[in-house]
Amino acid sequence: MEHKEQVLDAMKKAGEPLNAGKIAELTGLDRKDVDKAMKQLKEEGAIISPVRCKWTPAE
Repeated sequence: MEHKEQVLDAMKKAGEPLNAGKIAELTGLDRKDVDKAMKQLKEEGAIISPVRCKWTPAE
């Protein structure tokens, strides 16, 4: 599974906005990989930030 997919999957399962540190903790991925995946997801419009510094999947 690609890092982006893992990050998105973790967000969906959590059911609440998460920061990159928590996503790294949940997925077991390196923080740098999570940041990189989140940057790509933001550019694609796949995730949104309802709360400062926390992200959730765009519906």
